[in-house]
Amino acid sequence: MAMRRVRLRRALAVAASVLVTGTVVVVGTSTAQASPVAWGPCNDAALEEVPLTERYLFSCAEYPVPVDHADRGRGTVDIAMMRRAATEKSGRIGSLFLNPGGPGGAGFDMPVGAVDRFEPAVLKRFDIIGFDPRGIDRSTRMRCFTNAEQAEKVLGRMSSMPVTEKQISTTMDAYADYGEACAKNAGELQRHMSTADVARDLDLMRSGVGDEQLNFVGFSYGTLLGATYVNMFPERSRAIVLDGNVDPALRTADGVQYDRERAGGFEHALEGFLQRCAAEGARCAFGEGDVRAKFDEIRNTLRRGPITMPDGSQITLGQFTDGVSSALYDPEEFRQLASDLQALHLQLHPKAGLVPELLRVLKLPSGKHRFDGAGDADESYVDDSYFAVNCTDKPIPKKPERVPAIAAQWEEESPTFGRNQAFSDLAACSQWPRTSPGVHRGPWAHQAANPVLLFGNYYDPATQYEFSQRMEKELGNARLVSVDAFGHCILGDSSCADSRAADYLINLRVPRPGEVCRPDSQPF
Repeated sequence: MAMRRVRLRRALAVAASVLVTGTVVVVGTSTAQASPVAWGPCNDAALEEVPLTERYLFSCAEYPVPVDHADRGRGTVDIAMMRRAATEKSGRIGSLFLNPGGPGGAGFDMPVGAVDRFEPAVLKRFDIIGFDPRGIDRSTRMRCFTNAEQAEKVLGRMSSMPVTEKQISTTMDAYADYGEACAKNAGELQRHMSTADVARDLDLMRSGVGDEQLNFVGFSYGTLLGATYVNMFPERSRAIVLDGNVDPALRTADGVQYDRERAGGFEHALEGFLQRCAAEGARCAFGEGDVRAKFDEIRNTLRRGPITMPDGSQITLGQFTDGVSSALYDPEEFRQLASDLQALHLQLHPKAGLVPELLRVLKLPSGKHRFDGAGDADESYVDDSYFAVNCTDKPIPKKPERVPAIAAQWEEESPTFGRNQAFSDLAACSQWPRTSPGVHRGPWAHQAANPVLLFGNYYDPATQYEFSQRMEKELGNARLVSVDAFGHCILGDSSCADSRAADYLINLRVPRPGEVCRPDSQPF
């Protein structure tokens, strides 16, 4: 189970003839001829985790797509792709494209971990294809800074939890400089980073591998990509699986309200963790006493200043908030999160003969956990692509002077995560340079022949369960499988969910209405 979750976190955190104007999308009756994907060998580093006996299954490619699908004369960008070939050629159905989320998550090497995420029958019948979307990692990168030193001068001034007037002013000024750097250095690609652009890229890749229809699994933000594709190209959609769903209508109509509700989703997941910890008692290191009151005391103390641990290290409010949010993505971190919280509480209330343990999950560098899908990607490009997509897709007013007051309001509603959410997309996008208007903002009730299969965890922090319920209603022809689980996304961690996904992908059978799955293991 540990490897499954690690690979999901590494992975986690499009083409032609579609005209988009405002909220009106016109699907063309034909598509420009896509060039075939030229597969070749992958380099050794890309296959480092693949057994030698299986490396023959893998191939890689760089696939050119138009930087501007509405004006192909503006040049191309390359999309890095990896393929794990189906192991039974006679029964091969087609290709299965994967996206890990983010936005900003690199999906190129997702086929390497496919064995931990999908049932063997899926690997037999599909070529598994991962790709880094435009602007990200091995694909043509979108760069706002010309070097690491320049980036650090700007990004190093940002706080993920600014409280004082000086911290707030410094952070907002840094976001303004960030936007200016992107306008100056990122070029034409910065203006074409919408999810609709990626959907057009995906449609070209689908055609390029020779498939008449798309099979796709999207995690987290990848659910917006899947929902966008099935509405832009319904006749080219076969099987679409979405795990950890966003609310596509709200996200593309009101970015401010979406992030406000997203903060509430983290609070809900935190409350679930604290209640579960209290119920476990001694099995949870933080389980004795009033767990909620203990947690709030730690947070409120940090709001006044850092806590110094016995080894001399300090933990700040930003580190604490980012560390807690990161741990909520992964139930396998819950035991360590509980130990870290107990260590902090013991430091505030010393007891003779007891020395607080060293902090682990709560010592993350502040600001390193922005995007929806947890990951290990290089921050120097993750942030650029993350904001480039979100600031294009999510309508956020260009009124940076309103951010501090909104942050204060959100903090009252969501005491742990409200301020953190405000000083991310809201702060950045209020000062982001102009982008393309080519965004799909609906309709969402798709006309594809087959229903879309959805999975949603009850205690998903980044994409709360209610978002999955809304996705089901907005898509119309969809079926939601609920999962009584903590953490962000579920495929690979629940045999129940995995079997439903496999049956759908292979046989196009959808689960019964109201079905509930559970994870294979529990956090305590």
